[in-house]
Amino acid sequence: MQPFVAMQGVAAPMPKINVDTDAIIAVQHVYTLSKVGLGRYLFHRWRYADDGSEKPDFVLNRAPFRCANVLVARANFGCGSSREHAVWALADFGIRVVIAPSFASIFYENCVKNGVLPLTLQEDRVEDLLVLLEHGADRVVAVDLQKMQVKFPDGSVHAFDINDAWRETLLKGLDPVSVAASHEDQIAAYQDRDRMTRPWVWSRSPNTKKETA
Repeated sequence: MQPFVAMQGVAAPMPKINVDTDAIIAVQHVYTLSKVGLGRYLFHRWRYADDGSEKPDFVLNRAPFRCANVLVARANFGCGSSREHAVWALADFGIRVVIAPSFASIFYENCVKNGVLPLTLQEDRVEDLLVLLEHGADRVVAVDLQKMQVKFPDGSVHAFDINDAWRETLLKGLDPVSVAASHEDQIAAYQDRDRMTRPWVWSRSPNTKKETA
């Protein structure tokens, strides 16, 4: 997984509350284990008309937001089903950061596991940023995970918080398997202790075959 340390890019405003995972990627597009190519289905129902043409008023169909790396939305982003494909679609489109006042908990964890930073800011800060993105000339946002700061298009800098373990996961580009592998010694030590205290869990019955005449 690609580490996330710092980045800057175009931020797309999505002034909606309760954006659910079915809106992010519809259920008919999740019957795959591949993370590649899902970006074309991101917000499919909102981006495209029934005939497949783009809806010109949707934010990701407008310049400069077609190349957005940051998405800014209102509270409870990623609610609904727990489908990880929602984060896969965002990442495949090129979104590395989602900024919102709050996130659904499972969606938040799925973001971290897939190298997307779920950046939480106070609601009034998010509203200020949405106004800048919708009406300002500059739409570039800079995010520094090392310093835990985000720079708005007007030059103002705002601090944000993130769990230390999740921050480390993103900075090092670790997925859940890599995180577990980095603690092999601790895991082995726990298993040794557990064998001593609960030997019956680790015992195996010998394989026996029933004899036939």
